[in-house]
Parts: sequence; C-alpha cells; structure tokens
Amino acid sequence: MTPLRTLAATLALALLPFGATAESARIAVAANFVPTAEKLAEDYGKASGNRIEVISGATGKLYAQIKEGAPFAALLSADQKTVAKLVDEGLADGATRFTYARGRLALWTARVGADLADPKTALNAATHVAIANPDLAPYGKAAMETIEKLGLPSDLGGKIVTGENIAQAQTMVASKAADIGFVAASALAGKNEGTAWLVPEDMHKPLLQDAALLKEGKDNAAAKGFLDYLRTEPAKKAIVAAGYGTE
Repeated sequence: MTPLRTLAATLALALLPFGATAESARIAVAANFVPTAEKLAEDYGKASGNRIEVISGATGKLYAQIKEGAPFAALLSADQKTVAKLVDEGLADGATRFTYARGRLALWTARVGADLADPKTALNAATHVAIANPDLAPYGKAAMETIEKLGLPSDLGGKIVTGENIAQAQTMVASKAADIGFVAASALAGKNEGTAWLVPEDMHKPLLQDAALLKEGKDNAAAKGFLDYLRTEPAKKAIVAAGYGTE
C-alpha cells in the first residue's frame, strides 16, 4: 500500500464506529471476491486493529451453511437474491444490506493468442468447457445464460465440466483440465495470462453482489466496521482496481 493510500484509508476508518477493544469476525465471502476481500480485510485490520477472517465458498453453499447456523458475522454474496432471502428469513439485517460490487464474466483460455473473436466458434471447437455450478454460483448461472444467448445447446454437447464455484472453474482452465471456461473477469485483472473475451453485460442478468450483516454478527463491531469500510472511497477504489464496478 502506498503512503497516500495508507493515509486515506486511515482517515476513512477513523470516522467509523469502532470500539476501544479490537475484535474479530468471520465473514463468508463468495469465491470470486475472496482475493479482493482478503486485501481489504488486511487494510481494514491495519487501520482498525480488528481482525477479519475470510471464509470462501460458492454463494449457494455459504447460504446453506448460514441456514445450518455457521458462525459467520456477515455475508458478501455473489448475487442479490441470496442476501434478500436471508433477510426475509430473519437471518440477515436488511438495514445493513448494500451492493458492494458489480461483477463481470469472461470466457478465458490459458492459451496465449487464441482466437476468441467469435466465442460461439471457440466454444464449439473446445473439448471441455469449465463453468461454476449454476445451482450454487451466480457466475455459473450467468455462464449458462450466456451460452443460451449465443444460441448453443445448454450442455454444449456434453462438453461442460463443473466446479463448485468460480474459483474452481478458473483452476480447471489454468491447469488445462478444461481448454476454455467462464471465469470472473476480476481474476484476470492486471494479469497477462492466456486469452479472454469479456462477456457483454447484456448477455446475462447483472452480477450485482450484495453484502449484509448476519444474525450471528448483530453485536460484532469488527463485522460492522468492515461493512462500513467497504463503502468508503479507498475501499471502492480497491474494488474497481480489482476488476469490479461499484454502485
């Protein structure tokens, strides 16, 4: 972190309602946002003294864990629907709900110089296509919507291989277990690896990602402070730099 960024983050955090005693919180975070969340948690921790533990998973799996009573203080989801559902079920505080990031989907291959100008042709030529599980991961659902928009069969003729979350789908492509796949564009930000096609946002429903304080975290100052930090300008700049949009 540069000195200016450190100063800006510290000044922003000084305005947040932290307690005198440092606290810790376990935050459930959708797999696509984990690297960014870990960096933000580090920045927040240095300035506040509080400790944030990031727990990764597919949004659907995290939802199931929250329903079973997992001790998460807050959720950073990969969609809006899951947080809304938790609010309706009394497991999240609707007053703390907000959109912290707008995700983008990319079709990616680890092969440098691959031709993805015509994604339909590229998918037809592929042997294995990795996606996140559309039943658990919003990015996987967006991938299925994109495949349909391209006029291709939903199973791509049996070529689809599924990861539990978007990070696993990316790993499949990176390891060449799949020759191409739909990944979070944020995972490619600032990197010069392989070849990517940024999926136009009108090819799937918006990937608006919501956060909220959970029932388990209603009295957790560290969790409250971290969610407040995500809405500060230094945090928003870091989120944009990581390849996301902000509201």
